[in-house]
Amino acid sequence: MKVSVIGAGLGGLSAACLLAAQGHQVSVFEKNRNTGGKMNVFESEGFRFDTGPSLLTMPFIIEKLFKECGADMDEYLSLTPLDPICKYFYPDGTIFNNYEDKQATKAEIESIAPEDADSYSSFLNYAESLYQKTADAFIFNPLFGFKDLKELDLLSFFGIDAFTTVSKRVDSTFKSSYLKKFFKRFTTYNGSSPYLAPATLNVIPHVEINQGGFYVQGGLYKVAEAFTSLAETLGVEFHFNAEIKQIVVENAKAVGIELKSGKRIKSEIVISNSDATETIANLLPNFSISSRRKEKAKSIEPSCSGFVLMLGVDKKYEQLVHHNIFFSENYEREFHQIFNKKVMPDEPTIYIANTSYSDPHHAPENSSNLFILVNAPYLSEQYNWDEQETAYGNKIIKKLEHHGLGNLSEHIRVRKSITPKDFYTKYLSNKGSIYGTSSNSKFSAFLRPRNKSREIDKLYFVGGSTHPGGGIPLVVQSAFNALELIARYK
Repeated sequence: MKVSVIGAGLGGLSAACLLAAQGHQVSVFEKNRNTGGKMNVFESEGFRFDTGPSLLTMPFIIEKLFKECGADMDEYLSLTPLDPICKYFYPDGTIFNNYEDKQATKAEIESIAPEDADSYSSFLNYAESLYQKTADAFIFNPLFGFKDLKELDLLSFFGIDAFTTVSKRVDSTFKSSYLKKFFKRFTTYNGSSPYLAPATLNVIPHVEINQGGFYVQGGLYKVAEAFTSLAETLGVEFHFNAEIKQIVVENAKAVGIELKSGKRIKSEIVISNSDATETIANLLPNFSISSRRKEKAKSIEPSCSGFVLMLGVDKKYEQLVHHNIFFSENYEREFHQIFNKKVMPDEPTIYIANTSYSDPHHAPENSSNLFILVNAPYLSEQYNWDEQETAYGNKIIKKLEHHGLGNLSEHIRVRKSITPKDFYTKYLSNKGSIYGTSSNSKFSAFLRPRNKSREIDKLYFVGGSTHPGGGIPLVVQSAFNALELIARYK
């Protein structure tokens, strides 16, 4: 069977590998010059930066992909648990290390918030119970047809804590502002607000803390490189700088793709790893789908975006570990500005990935590669990045100097930023979002675009904008879901 995959992000690569392993003829068409999508890399003057994800969770899903393709993950990737998992800096000078060792973490909590030491453990047990209720029912379930819904356990469904918010559940559990901020931050993993998203997303701390967070030796882009290498071994053909004009549809069936160059490629199956909203709104011919359906796709609320600042500095900051977070004073105000006012927060929480801490060759000797990320609103008329990009970057640098990174501005040798506008221009993500669809309503996490089109036969969707969600493991799982539906509806 001849398959065309639109986009060489992690979802497209995963689907290409799985289908090629089944003996199909697979071609991947990518508008940019390399694979990986938002999982990418930037190198300059001896500094190396991963520009996408910085932590790997649920590696068993990647391990499953390699196994399904007749390969061994360990021959492609070397995973390392990080300790501490992350270091947190609070505005009042308090520091909290979240260690892989739960007893070490509990000792940290005893020193900064003894009143919450027991609550920390009980909350992780609650998070684990959410995972047990949602994993098979939602994450590993295509949720496409009656067959899938029939397998849902309704008692589990009503036990997923969807009727309150992450923030309210956390506030009712903890007394300390330190632990409240700590647990509210996990919703940013899928680009949502803890003050709007359902408490179901409290499952995320279980995935990172109980199951473990990992670093990939050499950098997270090694995952994309490994998938690309595996795909090539399986005979997948890659076409770069090959932007898609439209999906060719005949008699409500996808029969191929047309490139912007005018070339048409016939296909028996089309898999879109382009953003689902972009695919439905702009890649499908108007006659093939109702205007109402297109408008519905456009109305999907995107996740938040991000402002990225990559700094190569000729200095090591001893207080920084691999993952670091500097919390803002007023967390609720920060999210209100991002999601309601759709402007950049004036007092942002700042994340720094300092991979040279674990991978010294990512920066010259006695230097650091600081990947800095601040949550940002998706693109709107409320904020003009052409006018604000440099100024906001300068603001972040000053704030980090205030947080203890002394004379940072004097030690910068490489500086590059990525804005929501860049995310849209390069990856055509919905309004420049990073994580696809937001989860800022009770059941939105379960109402993402499915992995098969209901209107057009032989058209499938993968990637972070589709079910089951964003982040490395869920994106890979979207490909497994698509493969299951391809087999079901062949």
